[in-house]
Amino acid sequence: MGKANYVSVTSDKSKSGAFIRCLLGGIIGWHYFYVGRYSRGILALCTANFFLIGWIKDLGAISQGRFQDNIGQYLRQ
Repeated sequence: MGKANYVSVTSDKSKSGAFIRCLLGGIIGWHYFYVGRYSRGILALCTANFFLIGWIKDLGAISQGRFQDNIGQYLRQ
C-alpha cells in the first residue's frame, strides 16, 4: 500500500482570530479586513454589516468553519 498523496490547503488566517475580531468589531466589518476581503469589509462598514443580520450570520459561519479568506481558502484552526 502506498501513501496517500493529497494536500490540505487552508488559509494562513486563524478561526479564533477572525471570531474575536467579528465578535468585537463585526458590526464594522473588522473580520473582513483581517482576512483580506476589503470590498466586503467596506460594504459591511457602510451598512453596519447588513443591519446586524450579516454580523450574526458571520459569527455562525466562522464558528462552523465555513468562512473563507480573500482567495477562497477556509480559515485554519
